[in-house]
Amino acid sequence: MKRLTRLAFIAQQFGYEYADVWQGGGPGGNAFVMLIVSDPSPQARARAARNWAQYPDAADGGALPPLVPDEVELLKARITFDITAKFTDRQRALIAAAGAVPLALLVGFEIGAGVNAVVLAGAVWAAVMALVPLGLAVNRRYRAKYAARLEAAGYTTVTDPSGRLRYVPPDGRLPGHGNPFA
Repeated sequence: MKRLTRLAFIAQQFGYEYADVWQGGGPGGNAFVMLIVSDPSPQARARAARNWAQYPDAADGGALPPLVPDEVELLKARITFDITAKFTDRQRALIAAAGAVPLALLVGFEIGAGVNAVVLAGAVWAAVMALVPLGLAVNRRYRAKYAARLEAAGYTTVTDPSGRLRYVPPDGRLPGHGNPFA
C-alpha cells in the first residue's frame, strides 16, 4: 500500500490523479494494479508545470517533490477504501466458501480415502467458514476507519458506473471524468 500511495502522490504532482485500484496484476495475478489518469483541472496543470520546472530530471530518476504526509494519508485512505469496498460482505462470504472447498479437498486427499478423509475435509471447511465472520468484521472496521477519515477531509460518496461505492474529492467528480480536450 505504501508504494501505491507514494506513486499516486508523485503522479498527482505531475498532472495526473488516482482513479482506481484492483487486484489482478503481476506474474501471479495477485498484485495490485492502479489506474492513474490525466487531471485536466487548471490546478493540476499549474502544479504539474511548477513541478516540471522545479524537478526537470524527475522522469530520468532525478529528484522528486517531497511527500506531504497529510495528502499521502488521504490517498492511502482512498486506495484502501477502494480495495475494501470492491466486494459486498455477501460476495466476500461466497468467495471464501468457494475458496475453502479446494483447501478442504486437499486435506482430504492427503489423508486418503474413506470416512476419515471426508470427516476431516468437512471439519477443515467448517473451520475456515467459522473464520469468515471475523474477516468480514475486520474488513468493515478498516472500511469505516478510512471512510471517516475521507469524510472528515470533505470527500463525498458516489456510486460509480459499476455500482461500487467510492469517495470523490471535494470537487465532486470521479477521476478521469473531466474533458481532456478542454
